[in-house]
Amino acid sequence: MTSSLRQFLRVWHIGVILRRYRLDELLNAGSLPAPMRGLRFLIPAGKELANLPRGERLRLALQELGPVYVKFGQILSTRRDLLPQDIADELALLQDHVPPFPGEQARDIIEEALGQPVSEVFASFDTTPLASASIAQVHPATLHDGREAVVKVVRPGIGKQLRKDIDLLKTVAKLAEKVMQSGARIQPLKVVCEFETVVFDELDMQREAANASILRRNFKGSSDLYIPEVYWQWCKHKVMVMERVSGLQVGDIEVLRKHGVNLKKLARRGVRVFYTQVFRDNLFHADLHPGNILVDATNPDDPTYIAMDFGIVASLSTEDLYYIAENFKALFNQNYRRVAQLHIDAGWVPKETRLDEFEAAVRSVGEPNFTRPLNEVSFGKVLFDLFHVAHRFQLTLQPQLLMLQKTLLNVEGLARQLDPELDIWGVAKPELETILRERHNIENVSQELRERLPGWLSQAPEIPGLVHDFLLKANSGELLARTATADDARAKRERLDSHRKTLQAMVGGSLTIPGAILTALETGPWFLWGYSTIGVLLLVTGAWQLFKSLK
Repeated sequence: MTSSLRQFLRVWHIGVILRRYRLDELLNAGSLPAPMRGLRFLIPAGKELANLPRGERLRLALQELGPVYVKFGQILSTRRDLLPQDIADELALLQDHVPPFPGEQARDIIEEALGQPVSEVFASFDTTPLASASIAQVHPATLHDGREAVVKVVRPGIGKQLRKDIDLLKTVAKLAEKVMQSGARIQPLKVVCEFETVVFDELDMQREAANASILRRNFKGSSDLYIPEVYWQWCKHKVMVMERVSGLQVGDIEVLRKHGVNLKKLARRGVRVFYTQVFRDNLFHADLHPGNILVDATNPDDPTYIAMDFGIVASLSTEDLYYIAENFKALFNQNYRRVAQLHIDAGWVPKETRLDEFEAAVRSVGEPNFTRPLNEVSFGKVLFDLFHVAHRFQLTLQPQLLMLQKTLLNVEGLARQLDPELDIWGVAKPELETILRERHNIENVSQELRERLPGWLSQAPEIPGLVHDFLLKANSGELLARTATADDARAKRERLDSHRKTLQAMVGGSLTIPGAILTALETGPWFLWGYSTIGVLLLVTGAWQLFKSLK
């Protein structure tokens, strides 16, 4: 059978399933090409499914299409900025129900990856898997030194199957962009490309092992979260070996109660873990759901979370992390104008957005939530509603920010399940303030300066030339040409403001660089907490001037 024929049959099979679940109704049928409109009459529609909600029909169709499409639906459920709520809620219910592949095949993959027999690596290896998912399955094993381990093995042939199905999805996405009324806004092809990146990252067990290793280091000695140890000597592209852990299912509340687990403390710790991962470490587990979380109840009054499955983690850019933190602080203080200004400054909405209009939109999101009882306030829901409203103002966000919002919703949902009376607001605000205060203390700032100093020094010779070019453009009016209007008074104010910012930038740059050098090199003559007093003074003054020049 030729490749073209196999692809045609696969497309036909997909079309049959989509038609049976009446998913063609989600498209604008009148905009479909004539041959495709004809196919709608050749393929019978499932009459018994007609009364099911559209979201449920889509979920059931993806489950029937197979594991690749289930995985696509799972990731698509995180894009609540693009999907109607009913569809996003249904897709969030998708779970991997994949039959395991033979344990003998897993043994062969392990031996090929490690280059030695399984018996030389493990004292025992169970060919019966503990769990099986769309990408990999997990087998229990025992190391020769007696340590219990789990072996995660990538499914055979999954890479090729993924490539075929993703290529098909790209073809469908290109068609959908043409025929869907909302195609330009949703950008199906871009969504499929995001899926491609995420899912192929999950195929790399060394990448997942690195994620686990970093998270474990970040929470070393913590009583909040435990990350299993990675056994690096046996980790390869298709195989990962790590410590086997045991605990109680976090979603089984009755079992937790039977073991006397302090549910209120556990709920608070879940919130703290999220804020620590995001704002202290800038690396967070982006697939936190009850299936990936256990509870160590050895000490029921002091329970600890155990995380598993590190295929999907995320981090934010330095700029996005700053703006997210400031947005959180502003929302905590119900400072809606600050929230609106931050969105504009971050470039999430166009610079020409009217601040007063956007502030009013933000207020319409915040006030209905903040006037509710504290135990009913969901910060994740506030963030979701804010992103949704901001779409009217052409909001553009990176996938990492949307993963953050989805993770926050999951964490808050789990915390509320453990403690329905939990005041998310009261827990989150002091946690964020404490983390940011520790993150930005003088020792951490000084360390960051030391790390960045060589790069700054290498760029220092270029600064006079850049300042000179900037001044020439400012003097010629080139910079003001972008903002000039017919209003002479406004133009004059803009010109003066431009000159003021130029001067502030020059002063800030001239003070920041020597201040950073003195501070990083710990050069006297006077010292404060071990740092040059003059250096700190110059650095703070220069940074303040630079900040003012950007406002």
